[in-house]
Amino acid sequence: MRVAVIGASGGIGRALVDVLVARDDVSGVVALSRSGTVFESDKVRSLNIDITNENKVSDAAERTGNIDWVVVASGILSEGDALTPEKSWRDLNLEAFERVFRINTFGPALVAKHFLPLLPRKRRAVFAALSARVGSISDNGLGGWHAYRASKTALNMLIKNLSLELARRNTEAICVGLHPGTVATDLSAKFRGGVRHEIFTPEQSATYLIDVLDRLDAADTGKVFDWQGEEIPY
Repeated sequence: MRVAVIGASGGIGRALVDVLVARDDVSGVVALSRSGTVFESDKVRSLNIDITNENKVSDAAERTGNIDWVVVASGILSEGDALTPEKSWRDLNLEAFERVFRINTFGPALVAKHFLPLLPRKRRAVFAALSARVGSISDNGLGGWHAYRASKTALNMLIKNLSLELARRNTEAICVGLHPGTVATDLSAKFRGGVRHEIFTPEQSATYLIDVLDRLDAADTGKVFDWQGEEIPY
């Protein structure tokens, strides 16, 4: 099995590569990131990608070749003082919305456009993108974090759309969103202070997510699952 991990330089992305490399059934991992992070394994091929630039996504897909799984692990929640989750509508900012949507929604859509055709047509295939529980409309009881929530909700709709189209190409294909839990990465660093539930290491989260993907079948396509394999409502 060959797997492509997009966002391989991030905390969860790097851990996904490491966990996949350790598996006997994985013959190769294509680790894609803006930095082209190098891994110390003969199984890993590192490539550059910028998911906000379609030409670079297309080029990366051509260089990747046929694969069995695609996992999009890129994402953004904050960026210095210029971009931080909004506590109120008074904090809404167009530039912040554009930045968050470009990385959390538009980028994975471009990856799907160019990487879905690389998946097999007649056997099990997986496309997964990291989503978030806060993207659930029906589960939203707190509000706030407008751009991040909305970008993940939009991503969930894209996953549903993509799953329907992908199923017409391959009835065994799986297209899902994944909630990794709260993970000790740079993305969550400033927002873990009030968290009362368990905070995972990237390696823990990656292991859980891959286990979830192993257990899914075609009946699960189009849905969003958390790290335990429990479905998250839209």
